[in-house]
Amino acid sequence: MTTYSSLEALRRACNELPAIDQMAADEAAARQAVLTKPQGSLGRLEELAAWLAGWQGRARPDLQAVDVIVFAGSHGVTARGVSAFPAEVTAQMVANFAAGGAAINQLAKAAGARLRVIDLEVDRPTADFTQAPAMNEADFLDAVSRGYEEVAPESRLLCLGEMGIGNTTVAAAVSAALFGGTGADWVGRGTGVDEAGLQRKASVVDEALAFHGSALNDPLAVLARLGGRELAAIFGAALAARHNRIPVLLDGFVCTAAAAPLARLAAGGLDHALAAHCSAEAGHRQLLERLGKKPLLDLAMRLGEASGACLAVNILRSAVECHNGMASFAEAGVSDN
Repeated sequence: MTTYSSLEALRRACNELPAIDQMAADEAAARQAVLTKPQGSLGRLEELAAWLAGWQGRARPDLQAVDVIVFAGSHGVTARGVSAFPAEVTAQMVANFAAGGAAINQLAKAAGARLRVIDLEVDRPTADFTQAPAMNEADFLDAVSRGYEEVAPESRLLCLGEMGIGNTTVAAAVSAALFGGTGADWVGRGTGVDEAGLQRKASVVDEALAFHGSALNDPLAVLARLGGRELAAIFGAALAARHNRIPVLLDGFVCTAAAAPLARLAAGGLDHALAAHCSAEAGHRQLLERLGKKPLLDLAMRLGEASGACLAVNILRSAVECHNGMASFAEAGVSDN
């Protein structure tokens, strides 16, 4: 894997981001203004149609090729008792995905999306980030590059998700390093830890922040030192989507935290990404606020697996169908004044 062979090359790529096709977005907005409805009456569906048009570069967007990628990784920090489930559940769930037995299998089918699950060496956990960087530079770049290469350039919409026992603790640490605060400000119950488990999670995050210190001033270092392979791959996939002008639906807390460094590295770095939903995980709403993202759904979900992103696909499909299929006032012979 040689997509990014150095941090310098990756950093340059994060600052060379194509912009939205404003002409296509404007054409879509102009079409919305003459469809047979009061202007603005479809609310965010109108905005979504124009957003899709701008990133796809066509005034009439389509969702013929929707991809869902779930990245799976293992975390050394789980040895600190931060999860209600043992670390081996990660590999077991990857097998469940492959057998078609997980929630995401059903939700991807309902959304008309192509699902792929990428095993990122789940049998080789990252280091405990309270004692060492979670990943060395080579491992981090490999994971980012793997995520980047998994994105199909012809995709019309990309849904990103993850699986990894312990990764809500990781997401809390990444969020705290990027946006400030303590472990208690960002941790939640994850897989269902009790009060003592919640305190352990907060303490682990604080230990990590203290251990890595000023090295966390760099968003890429934050992801390498505190993240996991699945978070690094999500980051790489979000970067690839931007380079290919593919609109993205981010899933919950972990997925959003994984992509967040791109917003810190470049102004508007996540303009091509929407928050599919607001997770019940405590830190997600705060993280979305820091990123200026308004979620499409708020259903108290906290499963991960790109489950919320898949649900949001159906909202985007409705926006596209209305945008492309409705008649204009002139076509319908309806007076618009």
